[in-house]
Amino acid sequence: MKEIIGNLLKKENVRQNLSSLRQEIKDENALAEALKLLAGEDELLVSFMGADDAKTRKNAALLIGDLHMSQLSDEVFKAYEAEQMRFVKGSYLAALSQLDCKELLPQLMERAKELEHMTVTAENRKHIEEELNEINKILIKYNGIKHHTPVLEGVKAELLLMTNRLHREVVRRQIPVKDTKLHPLGVLVKTDNIPLIMQVRTFRKMYFTIHAASLLPKDAQEAAGLLAESDMYDILRRMHREGGPFYYRIESTADAVYQSRLAKAIDMHFAGRMINSPNDYDVVIKLIPTKNDNYFVCMRLCSIQDNRFAYRKNVLPTSMHPSQAALIVSLAKPYLKETAQIMDPFCGVGTLLIERAHLVPAREIYATDTYGDAITMGRENAAFAKTRINFIHRDFFDFRHDYKFDELITDMPVRNRQTKAEMELFYERFFDKAAEHLVSGGIIVMYSNEIGFVKKQIRLRVEYRLLQETCILDKNDFYLFVIRYED
Repeated sequence: MKEIIGNLLKKENVRQNLSSLRQEIKDENALAEALKLLAGEDELLVSFMGADDAKTRKNAALLIGDLHMSQLSDEVFKAYEAEQMRFVKGSYLAALSQLDCKELLPQLMERAKELEHMTVTAENRKHIEEELNEINKILIKYNGIKHHTPVLEGVKAELLLMTNRLHREVVRRQIPVKDTKLHPLGVLVKTDNIPLIMQVRTFRKMYFTIHAASLLPKDAQEAAGLLAESDMYDILRRMHREGGPFYYRIESTADAVYQSRLAKAIDMHFAGRMINSPNDYDVVIKLIPTKNDNYFVCMRLCSIQDNRFAYRKNVLPTSMHPSQAALIVSLAKPYLKETAQIMDPFCGVGTLLIERAHLVPAREIYATDTYGDAITMGRENAAFAKTRINFIHRDFFDFRHDYKFDELITDMPVRNRQTKAEMELFYERFFDKAAEHLVSGGIIVMYSNEIGFVKKQIRLRVEYRLLQETCILDKNDFYLFVIRYED
């Protein structure tokens, strides 16, 4: 460290030593030491931004940013304005993003407007995108984003309700409008009443379809051009009271390099009407890969609040998604009765029970779990849902109760470190215990990926009869079982 800075003070091998120092100060302790050694040397660093060598100027600016030397913000901006090499200009802005440059916002906003209306050529496109991207980061840092107010009724929209692939028809039947059709990813709906659609609980997320001339290719510039020519921006304008700019993030399994290039290209093509802002946004542009290496594109509007599952304040990594729980109870609905006394032996945070009670009211609901935090979380979720559930911190196999239940409904624990023999014994004990707690004619509504153990227990026990077997997730062999118990 001392040798590197000593060489800089002597102006020896400046470009190389600037680069080396930037690597050294990634450690916080080294950063503090560098600031001490460079105390009083502001003019030296500024002089490096005036060097003949472009890469030296670039490294000098980036180093000032890395050192958080906000007292040099004006000097960095002056160097930025004077810079003639386009590939260097973005580096000055990247440095400013790490400094206190609030006083420079008016100049930066003016520069952003110039860039948005600049003639783009093959030679300057990359550098204009980089500049605009860095300026937008700074503007968002200080100004935040302008959030939009959605228009939920009276505006025609085509929605894609993403849902379980195997049970799209279940969701479709629940949609209270006629203009619907199945889509590989869910159900397409045309409506002018979004609140009505948001009453359906069995879809996972709601997206707006974007009509582009074709699927998006892996060429970021071509893809951004297709989006600019699509109805994407028109949808955003129609669905909100305010105009642009609209702040967005890209959501995709595509590699980070492609996403970054696409975001920069979108910012350019939309000339300030859409701005990439990964940490604060109203719009999610979702890219879904196809078999032909293209991307299907749609968008989610975060300005539209989805309050269907607002009760779910607490969640565990193993918790079932509420739309999945809603789907399961919808499929089991023919066997659910009102005023039933029901219990979930492995309740987690209570999602399945809450959705069960929402669909068909129950008389009394009990829930057990061995994980104390889950019980606490479940109580809070149930209170938010205004659903009365008696949560008990206890092992189901030790649970005792004065009367029997009409229904056991549960998401069975998955096999982790247990052996096959241990899991088989677990299911054997479960069916033994279930017989103690069910009235004759009572049912078990079970979500499980251990189809072999479930079928074996039913086959060995004359008191149980399988009423329904429905595949929910074929990839992992998760099934819904509805089983009747007869004493």
